[in-house]
Amino acid sequence: MRYDLNLLPVFVALMEERNVTRAAERLGITQPALSNALNRLRETLRDPLFIRERYGMRPTQLAEEMAPMIGAALAQFDDLITGQQDFDPAKATRCFTLAPNSYVEFVLMPSVVARLRERAKGIKLRLVPYGSDLAETGVISGTTEMVFGRIIDPPDNLVVQHLMDDGLACVVRAGHPEISDSISREQYEAMMHVNVLPPGRLRAGLFQALGRQGLKRDVAVSVTHFLAVPEMIAVTDYCATLPRLICRGLARDPRVKVVPAPVDLGTFPVEMAWHVRYRNDPAHRWLRTVITEVAKTVSADVALKA
Repeated sequence: MRYDLNLLPVFVALMEERNVTRAAERLGITQPALSNALNRLRETLRDPLFIRERYGMRPTQLAEEMAPMIGAALAQFDDLITGQQDFDPAKATRCFTLAPNSYVEFVLMPSVVARLRERAKGIKLRLVPYGSDLAETGVISGTTEMVFGRIIDPPDNLVVQHLMDDGLACVVRAGHPEISDSISREQYEAMMHVNVLPPGRLRAGLFQALGRQGLKRDVAVSVTHFLAVPEMIAVTDYCATLPRLICRGLARDPRVKVVPAPVDLGTFPVEMAWHVRYRNDPAHRWLRTVITEVAKTVSADVALKA
């Protein structure tokens, strides 16, 4: 019996997207063409494979059973092809779509861009929002090449790499009438606070760290980005509790100063993840190395200054 191997990427796209429109866009084909391919798959396998539901498509039991085998086979084929390709960063031209959370975008991405400018001017980056979960980033389907932040419960088709750890410190007004070079637990709990609400697990991590120490905060205002903090702190006697590497960046503003947290709030991990299909992609592997180098340099620098 003859099989059309071109139908396998269609199956994978539908399995990961669970939506005909998104799967067609991902493959660069029209919806009718994708529907036609799906019908041929159904005829070959004598199974409906995907059942239409109100909010997408639900795979049948056969589709669920086939998905790991087909995904692994295509990944191995990708590895074979990309592994044979030469990669010269100085000559390469490619655009990578990355999904960093707001912390990584602020702390790591400027240094990554600087290194690309020195070593690979033809490599461009497109940064998209991390959102509230991995599915929104596009990394599970592979349309986004890498995602950065706290990677919780990743699916089997993602490779996760630890990049670095960071801790927490406090930011107050440079001329604060009560805070000099340190802040006590009593002062911290008596102050009003600026809270940052970045998406994802970073927010939960701070609340958990405060909870472990029994440290209370009276939040006066919540903002959506780290860059809003200096503007709030500069005109109030409020305090903000932020990652140390964020504090280092904000400390360039003469209106604010950084002081240690009143108690040890521990550390949190920063991770990078990518779809298994990119595991042996030479360009992808090179960019991962660059980002790992940057993370190591940045975290070592802040450790020396802590």
